[in-house]
This record gives sequence, C-alpha cells and structure tokens, in this order.
Amino acid sequence: MSFRICFEGFEKPSAIQQRGIVPFCKGLDVIQQAQSGTGKTATFCSGILQQLDYGLVQCQALVLAPTRELAQQIEKVMRALGDYLSVKVHACVGGTSVREDQKILSSGVHVVVGTPGRVFDMLRRQSLGADYIKMFVLDEADEMLSRGFKDQIYDIFQQLPSKVQVGVFSATMPPEALEITRKFMNKPVRILVKRDELTLEGIKQFYVNVDKEEWKLETLCDLYETLAITQSVIFVNTRRKVDWLTDKMRSRDHTVSATHGDMDQNTRDIIMREFRSGSSRVLITTDLLARGIDVQQVSLVINYDLPTQPENYLHRIGRSGRFGRKGVAINFVTKDDERMLFDIQRFYGVVIEELPSNVADLL
Repeated sequence: MSFRICFEGFEKPSAIQQRGIVPFCKGLDVIQQAQSGTGKTATFCSGILQQLDYGLVQCQALVLAPTRELAQQIEKVMRALGDYLSVKVHACVGGTSVREDQKILSSGVHVVVGTPGRVFDMLRRQSLGADYIKMFVLDEADEMLSRGFKDQIYDIFQQLPSKVQVGVFSATMPPEALEITRKFMNKPVRILVKRDELTLEGIKQFYVNVDKEEWKLETLCDLYETLAITQSVIFVNTRRKVDWLTDKMRSRDHTVSATHGDMDQNTRDIIMREFRSGSSRVLITTDLLARGIDVQQVSLVINYDLPTQPENYLHRIGRSGRFGRKGVAINFVTKDDERMLFDIQRFYGVVIEELPSNVADLL
C-alpha cells in the first residue's frame, strides 16, 4: 500500500509504517512500539481510514491519547490523511464545552479521538454511542498508564462491543503496559522495536557542566543568542520552575514563551500556535509537551533540568530530530545530575560529550 503524506513532509513510509499498516488494515489486534517521531500516528490513522464504512455516519473508531494537545494533533493528521474520503473526525477533550461535544456527536462522526476522562463522560451520557465502534486505539499507552488512566481505560473498554479490534501504540513498553494489553487483546501481532534500536540518531547530544543549580541561568543566557537562531525548547521539571525561569529570562529582555499543565487549555493552544507559526522562537515547558507534539522547526532542545527518568529523555529530545531531521540537545549537568547523565547514556547506549564552543555551527 503506498500513500503520500505530503503535508507531513515525508513521502516514503517509515519502518513502523511499512510493518504496521497492513496488519492493522487486516483487522488484527496490534501492539506497536517505536520511538517518538517515527510515524506511529500516520500508521494507525491510515489503518482506521482504510476500514471505515463512509456510508455509515456512526462512530466506528475510538482513539485515546494522554493529553489534549496530542488528541488534537491526531485529529489533524486523521483529517489531513482522510481529506479526500470526507472523513468526519471529532476530538473529545477536557477543557472544552460538553454541550458542543454532544451537538457534534449527535450530528454524526466516523472517528472520535480524545482523552480518557471526556470520552468516558460522553459514553456514560450516551452522547457517544458504542454500538458501531469496531476499532479501539490507545496511543502513548505507557504514558496513559503512568498518568493513572488505567481504570478509565478499563471502564471505556467495558462499554465497547466484544469483537472490537485493539491497537496499542507506544514508545516504551513497560511491564504494566504489556499486562494491560493481555487483558484487552486477542492474539495481537507484535511489532516491537528492541530498545537498542530506539536510536537517537541524527541528534547531536552534549552536556554542560554547571557547578551549582544557581549558575544554570547564566549559562542559559550565554546560550540565548544561539537559541534565537532557530526554534528551541527548554525543558524543566516543575510547573513552578517554568514560571520562575520565564520571569527571569523576560526580566533580562529575552523573548520566551512558556506552557505547562496549570495553564488553561485556551492559553496553551494560543502559545503552541504562536510557537508553531514561528512568531515565538523559544519555548519553556515541562514533560507535558515531551510526547507527540511535532513542532517541525525545532532543532535545539535544552534540558535545563535532566528528566527524572531515562525514558523521558527520548521523548524530550526526540522533538528535535523527528523522522530524519537533524537536531542538537544540550544537557545542563550539576554534581547531583551526574548519576542520571550516566544512566541516560547507559540506557540508550550513547556517549554524550561536553559542549564545544562552536555550538552555533552545529545548528
């Protein structure tokens, strides 16, 4: 099956797409693991679009994602891929009008993409009918489980027809994710990329030794002129620190945008739109945005704080080299971080070198 997704900027299917689309189109249950940025979304969107009965305007496919941003992005990809098929897709996410959701659902859709809370609410109110749902996809399954959505996913599954086809897509497959798939799935086809194949290829990775936490700010300001050359994302570990760092940077007349989970949805949408359009060049954020948000132009990621788990490192810096695009990642490392830097290198089998002085030439 050949398809061209010109809007995504790639024409040749990625490895996961070459291996994953056909089993899903055949109606088989699938577990697919591949790193962020390799085209998992287009894989299950193509599989769903292939199997819909377009004459039947009833919800036939349900896709769950851990964050509103990711759900809305999947909706966009589904729309763009299914443009010629006149597919009706709706994103059901928290922070939006329940009444509006009910109105759209009652007028009829083929596919619902959403976050577990709102989707369960719509099923419970019977605004979303489950009778015709034949495909159920969990995207970033490991992340949904770690965010405590396990019970809700289970409750949603109970409402679906017994013969539903299940697809689980994820970048990592911890034991609890595989455990959940055993309960839901019928002889699934596993397309698992071994961890040592989860490469960070094409992304140059460096560290900067920062003796004290307080010195990170100076280091960042020294780098700022380089940051502004291109779009960059700066990761910190807490929402409070996003606010703190944003204030500090702005007080030094550096232009930055910021987003985290305490902001209301509308504000987050506006900030992401500005960043995507390129009108803002530096985004400070938490791990909320580390998954599934494809900002095409990002070529530099700074870990102001190292992630608390090695798995999140891939999701963060995976932004910068999506699907063959090159990128640079710079990690700020204090004495306390040395252990985590060592763990990250061991986990991914990479060597992270000290940042050379000509960082601008690398971008």
